Amino acid sequence: MRSSRTLADSALTALAPAVWGSTYLVTTELLPEGRPLLASLLRALPAGLILVAIGRTLPKGIWWWRALVLGVLNIGAFFYLLFVAAYNLPGGVAALVMAIQPMIVLLLGAVLLKEKIRRIHLAACALGTAGVALLVIQPNAGLNATGVVAGLLGALSMASGIVLTKRWGRPEGVGLLPFTGWQLTVGGLVLLPVALIGEGLPAEITAENLWGFAYLGIIGALVAYAIWFRGVQRLPALAVSFLSFASPLTATLLGYFVLDQALSPLQIVGALTVVASVVLAQPKTGKKEPGPEPARQTSRESVRT
Repeated sequence: MRSSRTLADSALTALAPAVWGSTYLVTTELLPEGRPLLASLLRALPAGLILVAIGRTLPKGIWWWRALVLGVLNIGAFFYLLFVAAYNLPGGVAALVMAIQPMIVLLLGAVLLKEKIRRIHLAACALGTAGVALLVIQPNAGLNATGVVAGLLGALSMASGIVLTKRWGRPEGVGLLPFTGWQLTVGGLVLLPVALIGEGLPAEITAENLWGFAYLGIIGALVAYAIWFRGVQRLPALAVSFLSFASPLTATLLGYFVLDQALSPLQIVGALTVVASVVLAQPKTGKKEPGPEPARQTSRESVRT
């Protein structure tokens, strides 16, 4: 029987992708049209700078390049690709394309974390993908090559970030908030010149746009990513990855409650199937799952790395 602590960690971590599921709604309803780079930048950089200022801690030694890699994979590249997918695909279709993420985590986890691929994991992947398909695909769902490619690359980026975050852990003595701040700041700084060159600044920003950017930056980045990285530390990589299915589930529910979109019987079955796949992928024993300990900077590690 799984421990109550593991259940609590899973439930809390699921809040992050649930919040990210609202990205599709906020993008289409509140943000300037056709500005994925600006949206990504303003979502990441302000939140990151706030957390770095609060933590007053900067990376040291090997953690400079590790923070760069994690910041690009978890934040910079992922944010941009997510918004490109959101602008070019219906929200549900974008979520379906990115549902391949747990399968990538399963493969990368086997290679980098030496985790065994079990039949129950394969079953959970198949069940989750089928559930997302039932949940979000509509007869008139539009497919766009740019959006599909962006969604697939976004799934690869986030999956790689999850596995490497699990593999490297956090440096000794560095708290969760500064660690989150490093990645948001790096991701934002990487996006800054690209956004200025590729899109420039919009002619005007409305109050509605400001509310959208504030929501994505404070709730969607600062709060959600702190919760997410806490979950990555405490739970198995694959279990965390499956919790990302809360994103399309939330997107569909918001469409129903906010945009007055109807839910078909198949979508209801899909929602239940998604929940079943998430439960199936969570750790089943009451034993404490091995999470990454804060990295210790030893001479042996330096030579190995």
